[in-house]
Amino acid sequence: MAQLTKKDVIDMLYNVVDPEIGMDIVSLGFIYAVEVDKENRVKIVMTLTTPGCPLNVPIQEDIKGKLEEIGATDVIIDIVWDPPWNPSMMSDDAKSRLLGE
Repeated sequence: MAQLTKKDVIDMLYNVVDPEIGMDIVSLGFIYAVEVDKENRVKIVMTLTTPGCPLNVPIQEDIKGKLEEIGATDVIIDIVWDPPWNPSMMSDDAKSRLLGE
């Protein structure tokens, strides 16, 4: 089994789309931290737009499925609300597409 890198994980997370917004979770600024250990266990610290986000579970399931496809043996997702997400956390491309900036 090939050793996963943080870059491998982040590259795959670009394929996880928030269905309400229609953009990937990396560009939206949801990902705060990614760790990968020697056994390809992945830990992600992330947020969502609001604590009551109805897509919390589907997004986490999509993350786990996509990372297992590339060899993650376990995926731990820690959803945090501090710092709270805000539009300034988005990539410039995401801001341009969503906010017209």
